[in-house]
Amino acid sequence: MEKPAIAGGTPVRNTKLYYGHQFIDEADVKAVEAVLTSDYLTCGPKVVELEKRLCELTGAKYAVAVSNGTAALHIAAMAAGVGDGDELITTPITFAASANCALYCGGRPVFADIDPNTYNIDPECVREKITDRTKAVVAVDFTGQAVPLDALLDICHDRKITLIEDGAHSIGTKYKGKPVGSIADMTTFSFHPVKTVTGGEGGAVLTNREDLYEKLLLYRSHGITKEEAFYVNESHGPWYHEQIDLGYNYRITDIQCALILSQMDKLAQFAGRRRAIVERYNNAFLQIPQLFVQQEIPESDTTRHLYILRIRPELLTIDRKGFFEAMAAENICCNVHYIPVYWHPYYQKLGYKKGICPNAEKLYEEMMSLPIYYSLTDQDVDDVIMAVRKIVEYYKK
Repeated sequence: MEKPAIAGGTPVRNTKLYYGHQFIDEADVKAVEAVLTSDYLTCGPKVVELEKRLCELTGAKYAVAVSNGTAALHIAAMAAGVGDGDELITTPITFAASANCALYCGGRPVFADIDPNTYNIDPECVREKITDRTKAVVAVDFTGQAVPLDALLDICHDRKITLIEDGAHSIGTKYKGKPVGSIADMTTFSFHPVKTVTGGEGGAVLTNREDLYEKLLLYRSHGITKEEAFYVNESHGPWYHEQIDLGYNYRITDIQCALILSQMDKLAQFAGRRRAIVERYNNAFLQIPQLFVQQEIPESDTTRHLYILRIRPELLTIDRKGFFEAMAAENICCNVHYIPVYWHPYYQKLGYKKGICPNAEKLYEEMMSLPIYYSLTDQDVDDVIMAVRKIVEYYKK
């Protein structure tokens, strides 16, 4: 068999294939153009329309659209009451924002290990990490697969802890037939370009609780309200408003909302294509003993955001870094999601040490993210599979 390009062979592709890419069609362009020629560019009707659509999609009672997924996590942590000295439990296999939201509030992230088969946070590890200072859990639907929500809700509500589901990867996913977004105390979404639907940027928090909704609205917009029922002082007139808390400028524009709404019209076909790609990858890689395929819990009907290729180094003469470079030499550009959060220098300065979540650290050393997005052709998928097979064949023990 031909050697991988890194060892001097011919690449399987002549052009580069990237791990993620947005899909924008004419309907998306027209939706944005319509807003650009309207009376509102921000704080207008498209924001309300998006929030209504998110509630219809998920079954949640309330939605608050914000500027990005990080802002969504921040105000969710605030609404959960995370403050000075409080703890927030999350997974280390996530983007830093899932943990940073605790720091923004003066709290401290606590990392619970993952299930080594599903890669999602392990509920029993969450239970072990709970203390009297635990205020919230941020459970990340890693790769789009829903976390075991029943177990996590039982654990959290038994101790009066708020469960925040970080659904940045999982719009369109269902848990036991119920859409993600209406199950946890709060669920956050992200509309970054590599996500299933995009607004360029953007995020949202969904909840069924009115008390949390009222807080989220305040924190999104400087802590300022125009609702007379919340005024501390008597209104001066129709222009009157009050700042009654300290919030942030986390508002989203109508331009972004118009794009997200148009993208959501295509969510079913986006989700269907991603599932088809996952099936093709799984069918190929389950036949290769040098690889481990991510397992899914039966309760999760998953719209997949990431596809994780996990190598078994004990069966190969190449490590993950070498495999990553070999894929790049085949013109398949992968990524790694994620470096364990507490390995970052900032967290090391805060006193976090390596070794606290061994399952997560082992996963990091063995995984990479393969291309998965709507516009991938069957030939593109076949090229990825061919490149993986080629490298495994050359480097297998």
